[in-house]
Amino acid sequence: MSSFQLRLCSVLGTALFFIASLWVNQEIFTDSEFVRGVNWIYLPAGIRLLSTLLLGMDGALGLLFASWLVDFFYFFPNDPVRSFVGGLIATVAPYAVYRLARELYGLNASLSNLTAGRLMILSVAYAIAGSLLHNIWFFLQGDTQNIGPRFFAMFVGDLAGTVIVIYTLKALLHFLPMPRARTGDTR
Repeated sequence: MSSFQLRLCSVLGTALFFIASLWVNQEIFTDSEFVRGVNWIYLPAGIRLLSTLLLGMDGALGLLFASWLVDFFYFFPNDPVRSFVGGLIATVAPYAVYRLARELYGLNASLSNLTAGRLMILSVAYAIAGSLLHNIWFFLQGDTQNIGPRFFAMFVGDLAGTVIVIYTLKALLHFLPMPRARTGDTR
C-alpha cells in the first residue's frame, strides 16, 4: 500500500469512526442533550482526541470532513456559517492538544511515552479547549444566553465521552493476544 493510500485510509477511517460514534451517542444518550449539539455525555469527543493522537494531521482531516458533513447536512443545515466554523473548531481543538502534547511531552508517533496521567491531562485540556473555542464563537455571534451552563455541559460531555472511549478501548485491547517475542529467525 502506498503512502498516499495509507493516508487516505486514515482520513476516511477517521471520518467513518467519528460518524459512527455520533450515531452511537445519539442512540445511547438520546436524553442527555443540553441543547442541539451539546450533550452531557459526548462519545465523539473521545474519537476526536484519539484520532488526532494516533493519526495526527490525517486524523484531523478525517474529523474535519466528517464534522462538516454532519454539521451541514444534519445538525445545522440552515446555518452554513455555524456548520463551517463548528467543523473547524471541532477539528482545531483536538489537533491543538495533540500539537501541545508533542511539544510538552515529546509525544512520539507510537504513543509509547503517553502515560495514563498524561492522557488524562490531555483529555481535560481537550475538553476545556473545545468548550472554550465553541463558546467564544457563540459569544462573538451574540449568542450569550446560558453561556456558562453551556460551557459546563460541553466540558463535562467532552470529558465524560473521552474517558468512556479511552477506557472502552483499553478494555478491548486487554482481550487482544499479546505479541509473541521473537526467539530467532525461522526462515
